[in-house]
Amino acid sequence: MARKKPAPANLLPTTGGYDALLTRVASLLEQGRRTVARTTNAILTATYWQISRQIVEFEQGGHERAEYGDELLQRLGRDLTEKFGRGFTRQGLQKMRAFYLGWAIFPTPSGKMQARVICPTLSGESSGENSPDPPSEANILSTLSAKLQPLTPTPLSFDPSASLLDVFPLPWSHYVRLMPVTDDFARWFYEDEAIRGGWSVRQLDRQISTQFFERTALSRNKTAMLRKGRQPRAEDAVTVEETIRDPYVLEFLNLKDEYSENDLEEAIIEHLQTFLLEMGDAFAFVARQKRIRIGDEWYRMDLVLFHRVLRSLVIIDLKIGRFTHADAGQMNLYLNYAREHMTVPGENEPFGLILCSEKNDAVVHYAMGGIQAKVFASKYLTVLPDTETLRREVLATKHALESRAGRRRGK
Repeated sequence: MARKKPAPANLLPTTGGYDALLTRVASLLEQGRRTVARTTNAILTATYWQISRQIVEFEQGGHERAEYGDELLQRLGRDLTEKFGRGFTRQGLQKMRAFYLGWAIFPTPSGKMQARVICPTLSGESSGENSPDPPSEANILSTLSAKLQPLTPTPLSFDPSASLLDVFPLPWSHYVRLMPVTDDFARWFYEDEAIRGGWSVRQLDRQISTQFFERTALSRNKTAMLRKGRQPRAEDAVTVEETIRDPYVLEFLNLKDEYSENDLEEAIIEHLQTFLLEMGDAFAFVARQKRIRIGDEWYRMDLVLFHRVLRSLVIIDLKIGRFTHADAGQMNLYLNYAREHMTVPGENEPFGLILCSEKNDAVVHYAMGGIQAKVFASKYLTVLPDTETLRREVLATKHALESRAGRRRGK
């Protein structure tokens, strides 16, 4: 029986518009993923708004309740965390509460409802219509130089059974960034510009951090300042992956965030984890890429281990580049956080291990945290791997990864 001839390796046409097909399919996937991210963010924001409304209405139900508001948030946060996971600490619930108290839902002339920050009206008088529609640029320019006296418009009552998904024009991360802006008019200004320009949270953070409102108010050419400030920079862009991995979205969905954006970092941490765990029974695994929140900032601890002999948490942080004082400062921040939030009774002070992988070398540095230098040298260093051994392991991992990459390029 004659054997069938193998099919050609590539039956796809090299012409006929395949590249155009690929472009269209990729565009659909990109658009679909962005839609999912926007919808999730809208649900998140609407849910937190309703949670905050429940908290405020409960607090206002009687004078006695208002007196123990902080205790209420502490207890509610503890119970919600036990039931739903991360994101419901007292601080998190305080942000939700501040959201409800600082923003109101207004009707637009078209009949659409929209949430906007409660702030003075641009005319200095109560408009009666309480419209959140963006004012004209002329009105913005006329009020930037001289702030108005606070006038809090009264929002219309909003049907709690109505859909809130289209009410909030910004993601939750934007509202969290706007909350620390204490000046009502400045907060309104940043919100309005973010909506007008479709600012990412990075662009919003950059403008607030560089006092764009104050600089515009003092500028002689405010129109030029506004036009320039609305131009995004390359570093302001947020990818679909970053939107989906937004820490607030991950908390809301109670999802873990364990990934690395750099193959070299991942390989070094992976190898170091294996190397340390294989050194007898001293080290025990705790977490990888552990995300923590300090204030409104997010950080990742690359690797967290527990040393059974020393009875201490070990926080390992990897930096690609030269060792700086900022690396030591960040590790100190991690150790303070771990001491307060991650240690349990009976454990000793946590300590850190900073790995800095330079182009042709590596630096390994132990961070003592709250441990006295003499105690650390006499007790800890006698049972921990010496820095030279760890340095060689880091370099070996780098060279192995570079060799594999070189072989792939040579194929």
